[in-house]
Amino acid sequence: RMHGQGTYTLPTGTEYHGSLQDGMFEGEGELRFPNGGTFRAVWHRGVPTQGKYTFADGLEYADKKWQYCDGYDRRFYTEICSGLRPAGNSQLTNLHPPRQIPKGCYDCGDGFYDPGTRVIVDYKLRFLRNADDDEHEWIVRSCRKAWDETTPLPPQP
Repeated sequence: RMHGQGTYTLPTGTEYHGSLQDGMFEGEGELRFPNGGTFRAVWHRGVPTQGKYTFADGLEYADKKWQYCDGYDRRFYTEICSGLRPAGNSQLTNLHPPRQIPKGCYDCGDGFYDPGTRVIVDYKLRFLRNADDDEHEWIVRSCRKAWDETTPLPPQP
C-alpha cells in the first residue's frame, strides 16, 4: 500500500498531494481539482478532519456566514472584487468572457452536457459521466445553453 509523501492522481483527473499511510490520505494534504479548485485539509484514515476549499478564482468557501451569491446579492465573485461591468457588457458567468459552449450543449458547472447523448464532458472534452433523468432535468432547466438561434440586430434608422 502507498505510504509516505507523494502524489496520487484519481481517474477523474483530481490530484492528491500530501501524506499517505496504509494506502489512505493521512496528515496534511491537498486535493487539486481539474476545474482549478483546491481543498487543503488535515486527514485521518482518508477522511478530512478540518479543511478549506478554495475555488479557482480565489474565493474561499466558508460554511458559516456564507455571503457569496445569497438571496440579496447575486453578483459573481469577480464582480465583487472588480466591480460591475458597464450596461450592455454584463457578465453571464464568473468568467468574462464566458466559456464558449459547443452547439446544442449546456454548461453544467464541471463541463458541457449534450442532451442528445446525455453525456457530460469536462472543459477539455474528456468524458466525465452519463446524466441520469434527475440531472438531465436540472441541467436543462437551470444551466446556460449554447446559442441555437441568431438574433438579428435591429435595422439602423
